[in-house]
Amino acid sequence: MRHHICIVSDFFYPGFGGVEIHIFNLSQCLVKLGHKVVIVTRAYGDRQGIRWITNGVKVYYCPLYAVRLPPGTVTLPTVHGMFPLLRQIFIREKATIVHGHQTTSNMCHEAMFHATTMGIPTVFTDHSLFGFADAASIHINKVLEWSLTNVGQVICVSHTCRENTVLRAKIKPSKVSVIPNATDPDKFKPTPSSGTWGSILQDTPITIVAITRLVYRKGADLLADVIPMICKKHKGVRWVIGGDGPRRLQIEQMVERNNLHRRVELLGEVKHEDVPGVLRRGQVFVNTSLTEAFCIAIIEAAACGHLVVSTRVGGVPEVMPHDMLILAEPDPRSIAACVTQAISQVRSVVPWDHHARIADMYNWNDVTKRTIAVYNKVATASPASLPDRIYMGLSLGRVYGVICAGLTAIDHFIWLFLKFISPADSIEPAVDYPTDL
Repeated sequence: MRHHICIVSDFFYPGFGGVEIHIFNLSQCLVKLGHKVVIVTRAYGDRQGIRWITNGVKVYYCPLYAVRLPPGTVTLPTVHGMFPLLRQIFIREKATIVHGHQTTSNMCHEAMFHATTMGIPTVFTDHSLFGFADAASIHINKVLEWSLTNVGQVICVSHTCRENTVLRAKIKPSKVSVIPNATDPDKFKPTPSSGTWGSILQDTPITIVAITRLVYRKGADLLADVIPMICKKHKGVRWVIGGDGPRRLQIEQMVERNNLHRRVELLGEVKHEDVPGVLRRGQVFVNTSLTEAFCIAIIEAAACGHLVVSTRVGGVPEVMPHDMLILAEPDPRSIAACVTQAISQVRSVVPWDHHARIADMYNWNDVTKRTIAVYNKVATASPASLPDRIYMGLSLGRVYGVICAGLTAIDHFIWLFLKFISPADSIEPAVDYPTDL
């Protein structure tokens, strides 16, 4: 079954992060398997309109107003405001599946809402973990609870993420599949030398690498505490830090205060195509995140032969075997102790063995085939009728449920009005990219 897939999210290139990498690699593999893929995202500065990326994947950069929030820059919610534009795209591209990514993307939720109104099957992928008690999480969870009543199937990147999503959105576990992230083993591989790190390095000091956004959520404060502790205990160890963010100043002040200019190298923002080269400079990778649903960075590091040290948070413990991953509590002393353990063990690690195991466990072809199985499932399911959707909305609560049911009814009438003033047969279909050339 060939699908015309419309992937929608506020997060895509030229933005950088796990969601952006996931969408790009998934789209490339889907195209190679014969499916059509278009991506709908927000405008990034002057990058507006239609662009084409590798293998003929079309990207719609919609000129919508966006604001910078702690989870990232996202479009403001319009509820029904994007419906005319999204309907045009869905009809032009003959979309048979609408696939939304990331809980914090307003564009994603609205696209799935309107697609369900139009009778197009929908899939949602959740990439993050959220709490239940703070105001921001409560708000996001209520939006997700409403949004997922309109979705055919949900994908989570780890079993921990699945449990978190089921509880937050109050949906049936049978509606949620677990499909992990992956990496490209042809890009992320160790240095050509064979043997253990001990035989490769000889007397060369060990280098520790950390590539992350320098923000509180990613544990930049923990990293700033751990670096001087390790440098004091291990005189020859060097650090390479890639990434940027509001906590960079704190890292720079730590380097200045401890006189570590010759042992700590701050690279700033690193383009994704340059990440493999940075990883190949080291032997130990450190992840200090305070919350992670999966953490694609640690499998990229392991694919480059690193022994990984990570905080024991979210879905991280289920990502790799414990001989490749040393888990620490999110505490500077615990992380420093685990880094010390990694320094003592890394010289016996065979980097190409780590690479082979990661290539076998996580590859995009397998992820794509499992995602297509989800597409096939929702494509053959019967679409929910308007009364069913209104009833599902009402089930969300006395007040909130009435609001959700009302929005569903209004969306249906807007759809009927759009069909009247702009019938589907009057919208010119888009020309497909000639993939057979």
